[in-house]
Formats: sequence, C-alpha cells, structure tokens
Amino acid sequence: MLEHVLVRTAPSGEPVAVERAGREWLVAEGPMRWFERTNWWEQQKRMPRGQGRIDVEVWRVQARLGRNPRSDLATMDLERDPTGGGWCLRLAA
Repeated sequence: MLEHVLVRTAPSGEPVAVERAGREWLVAEGPMRWFERTNWWEQQKRMPRGQGRIDVEVWRVQARLGRNPRSDLATMDLERDPTGGGWCLRLAA
C-alpha cells in the first residue's frame, strides 16, 4: 500500500523532510537509496514506449517528528513516482 506524501529534497536529490498528514518529519540519519524493478504489467497492458525496463527509486530514511531532538526515530520507505516526480510512503500491508 502507498500513501502520497510531500518530500523536500536537498540539491543532490536526497530527502531531507517528509510531510505526512499535516506533520513534518525531518530526516535525522543519512538516507539509503536503491532501485527496484517494477511489475509494470500489473498496472498497464503494454510497457511504456521508449523504455526497455522500468525501475523505481526508493529511499529509506530515519526521521524525527518536527525539530524535537527527543522524538523517536521513525523508519520510512519513500518511493519516487517515475512518471510524475511525486512521492509515496510505503505502508505495511
């Protein structure tokens, strides 16, 4: 399951803040990035034109609620939408 969120990024493209349900989470630890192959056939009948394969960019971040240094860290897996540039938070099923 995915939930759309707003993500603010550094000039390098890595997430620095996540806005979810009106609350801002600040990335406190260095994010980790990887790419995953998508099952494009589950959402479309044909592979998108001009692309030999489809990969999804995923970032795992450790974030704190607001600027409270005593706030517990939350682990978030963020998926960048390859078509529109938006972001989704992966939720446990």
